[in-house]
Amino acid sequence: MTDTRPSQPAVEDHVILMDADGSPRGLAPRSTVHSPHTPLHLAFSCYAVREDGRVLLTRRALTKRTWPGVWTNSFCGHPRQGETSAEAITRHARHELGMAVAAPQEALPDFRYRAVDASGILENEICPVFVTAAESEPEPNPEEVMDLRWVSPAELASLVELSPWILSPWTASQVPQLTGVLEQFPAGTP
Repeated sequence: MTDTRPSQPAVEDHVILMDADGSPRGLAPRSTVHSPHTPLHLAFSCYAVREDGRVLLTRRALTKRTWPGVWTNSFCGHPRQGETSAEAITRHARHELGMAVAAPQEALPDFRYRAVDASGILENEICPVFVTAAESEPEPNPEEVMDLRWVSPAELASLVELSPWILSPWTASQVPQLTGVLEQFPAGTP
């Protein structure tokens, strides 16, 4: 895993800026980063899976700055300086979904994407993808999530194939690369 600890002091709500080669190059306040000229920064995507193998899809709140109202993976976020991926995943699961998760496993360590939403805001992220076990039912934060559904991996794959435009661009890109991973996750969970 890449060391994400820049030498600058941390600010409370920030993102880790990245060079094209994946090296950290500094920090920026999260509130200033997402714009039509978003710099490359570190993020993560996570898919929560229940014991029955169903995957949590969430619909982003209408107040979200990018892709409001769009269906997406379980949750996403930005790790903070000095925070492990597991710590960031636990923090975001609690904040966005009010839920406990365990055993995050990195499924797509090299995932990156650039996408522009309808308002012109650019997402530009090095965004490893994780799968985690849901340990409780979600109680979504309405500032983050307006709706949710538990779906089978096959239903999710069909949704991407038939209607990718209703999903966030990262989800539409990630799901085909997760073929087999989501189906096997509950059995493979430590």
